[in-house]
Amino acid sequence: MPSMLRLAAAAALAAIPASADVPQVVADTPVVHSLVAMVMGDLGGPALLLGQGADAHDFQLRPSQLRAVKSARLVVWIGPEMTPWLDHALASGHAGQDLALLGLPGTFLIDYDDGTADPAGSHDHGEAHDHGDTDPHAWLDPANAALWVGAIAGKLAALDPGNEGTYRANAAAARDRIAALDAALTARLAPTPGKGLVFGHAAYGYFTGHYGLAVAGSLAEGDAADPGAAHVAELRARAEAGEVACAFPEAGHDPRAIESLVAGTPARLGAPLDPEGRAAEPGPGLYLAVLDGIGTAIADCLAGD
Repeated sequence: MPSMLRLAAAAALAAIPASADVPQVVADTPVVHSLVAMVMGDLGGPALLLGQGADAHDFQLRPSQLRAVKSARLVVWIGPEMTPWLDHALASGHAGQDLALLGLPGTFLIDYDDGTADPAGSHDHGEAHDHGDTDPHAWLDPANAALWVGAIAGKLAALDPGNEGTYRANAAAARDRIAALDAALTARLAPTPGKGLVFGHAAYGYFTGHYGLAVAGSLAEGDAADPGAAHVAELRARAEAGEVACAFPEAGHDPRAIESLVAGTPARLGAPLDPEGRAAEPGPGLYLAVLDGIGTAIADCLAGD
């Protein structure tokens, strides 16, 4: 007899819409799933490929998930910069449509190396343009998420015109909720500019840039990078010199490296951060919980200085 876990996974993948006209939708990550769920509302639920605890950068689709991708009328995903394994699946027989959020015109993008802005769609795609250094964690800028829910609503409305009004109303409500949280975080984080923060890896540039927070560095300089000894020693020296206010471990990662980095220094150890929503309960509220969790952890740690 199948285990309860297998039954639950099968039910999540099925995600039968409330109406036969509502398209079957698949989302790659918990954050994307949350944004799509906000737009779909009571009409139906998107299927989620990455469940709780799954690592977006090291993942293999199960056969049932591959079938779900191929049969979906719409796949909403961050893009190959975040989930390259889904790019391969889409190329191997998906007959429906897909929406790669990082590629949407108007999306604000930064690079890992220098933090420079790169608004999507501003380049001539006939020219070679390497996005290999693009930081894919663009949802941590709430302006991007507000843009994306509108695009998701537009795509769903095109596939399901009979429910266009609901999709667009849900997207408007989602933008209002995002704006309200953004305003609250702006007010809460406003008194903290200039205090250096250290993160487990370089995933927070969109968040810190949006809220004007100073970053002293990141232990790992990319999603798949391992910190070098010289880099760790440099961060440790900055912490010992009082240049680091707080350092934050990350959900799903061993916290000992961050703990060791700040041990015996003036820097404070903050609560673990969860930028991808890996530890959160999937659903429409997850995206706002991710932003609020990061903002609360940073504000609380800085308040202890």
